[in-house]
Amino acid sequence: MKDNFEGKTVWITGASSGIGEALVYAFAERGAIVIASSRNSGGLERVKRNCSSRSDKIICMPFDLSEPSVMNGIAAKVTEITGRIDYLLNIAGISQRSRIDETPLDIDRKIMEINYFGTIALTKAVLPYMIRQGGGYIVATSSMAGRFGFPLRSAYSASKQALHGFFETLSIENKKNNIKVSIVIPGRVRTNISYKALDADGKPHGVMDPGLNKGISPEKAAVKIIRGIIRNRREIPVGKSELIMLFIRKFLPSLFFRIAEKINPL
Repeated sequence: MKDNFEGKTVWITGASSGIGEALVYAFAERGAIVIASSRNSGGLERVKRNCSSRSDKIICMPFDLSEPSVMNGIAAKVTEITGRIDYLLNIAGISQRSRIDETPLDIDRKIMEINYFGTIALTKAVLPYMIRQGGGYIVATSSMAGRFGFPLRSAYSASKQALHGFFETLSIENKKNNIKVSIVIPGRVRTNISYKALDADGKPHGVMDPGLNKGISPEKAAVKIIRGIIRNRREIPVGKSELIMLFIRKFLPSLFFRIAEKINPL
């Protein structure tokens, strides 16, 4: 199995921390030219410095995923610099920690704007270039909560479930264009996603969830994601024993709801 991306252009959002950062390092080690994007320009420069032996192959391209109007210009700039985009990994996103009855609608809209509309806006901006160049590979990041509802994550779950519908359709429509699509389904990964998750007031949750703290490292997650891409998996589950809930929800829904009603959502 070829684990080499020498000379391939890989664009990664959410690249200044967590899984996105780990993927920058992993792809750089495998010879790729990496476009690292995030709204945190300082974080991107730090990640680039950490790739000291490959820093000339890391291109920092900061932008805010909540501003879809910039996507076409950013995609044009990237292709002008690199000539092509072989892989687009939509890793960036934001989570939530609040009950439905205490969450104002503007929080739902903000989460949907970033996780769904921002992701598909960038994908739509990149897609024509991939079609013209004869193919490409697009990855979206969902969640276990993108496969079923989960307490304190109503808007997050909705935004991630919407991604499944969009990217499955993208895959079906573009098989003839040699464009492959994978959806990553992370379980518990030790990132700062819970720190930055929005509460009912729109403020960062500011706490590491105990469940996440017991999860796999971003580095292990990156390896699993790359392995799934190499194998052209339509869905790439990433985690440990918690992934059994995906099976239970699909085949034993009654049992799933009994478990979900008792689960600690943090």
